[in-house]
Amino acid sequence: MLQSMTGFGAAQGHCDGVDYSVEMRAVNHRYLKISVKLPEIWTSAEADIEKMLRDRLQRGSIGLSVRMRLSDEKAAYAVNLGAMRKYIEQIDSLRSDGLTIDLATLMALPGVCNPPQMEDLREQTCGELMNLIAQAMDSLLEMRAREGRAVQDDLLAQCEQVAASLELAGRRSPLVVKEYHRRLTERVEGLVDSARADIDQDYLAREVAVFADRCDINEEISRQNGHLQQFRETCRSDEPVGRKLDFIAQEMLREANTIASKANDAEIARAVVDMKTAVDRIKEQVQNVL
Repeated sequence: MLQSMTGFGAAQGHCDGVDYSVEMRAVNHRYLKISVKLPEIWTSAEADIEKMLRDRLQRGSIGLSVRMRLSDEKAAYAVNLGAMRKYIEQIDSLRSDGLTIDLATLMALPGVCNPPQMEDLREQTCGELMNLIAQAMDSLLEMRAREGRAVQDDLLAQCEQVAASLELAGRRSPLVVKEYHRRLTERVEGLVDSARADIDQDYLAREVAVFADRCDINEEISRQNGHLQQFRETCRSDEPVGRKLDFIAQEMLREANTIASKANDAEIARAVVDMKTAVDRIKEQVQNVL
């Protein structure tokens, strides 16, 4: 079953006074490209998180964003009472000079307010964050699979259009030679009547044979049917097959162009136009396949 390269997944959770929000987005890319945006305290875990993504995601441009919000008690800065007392003692010794200081200024002095200890918080909530990232990835993969099924249905429908146009070209091909034989015979007979000469049937047969060989598309039709069969089988594979499908579609377009150049018939040319239109749609769609 095909998977799309586009997808979105999200997860939210709360652990030890911390709210986490995880979002993961995936769009088309020829290879696997990962961009991770983490809060500052999680910077050291970026390599582990990226490895986690690489283990389950094969292709696409992946963007992971993690946001965290601390509860009031977790976000509060710790007041260093010892440092504050030392500042107050020094200020008291200067009060005779008319120096005064308010509480806000005192709290802003170096060492008075210390930020919360994030190392312990990171260790306590690491497991929960990794679970949320895994949940977001599950959601993204589910969306990829759902879109992949829709893409596969469309690709197989386009294959049927190619097959129908190919069948029309195959039915028309023998009639092209007969029509050429009839037109050539009429033309030669007209020339013979005006010149009162005999027609060389062997020469006429050779001309028709050369034309038939030049416009024979049976080999191209056979190869195109083989490409269609291989394309359908590849669509049902559980492995990432986007690049393989792109290659097969390119070969299908090549065969269609060869048929168009050899057919020498208006009806076959119209069938090839429909065929190439379907193949172009296939080529566009497989760019979104994993």
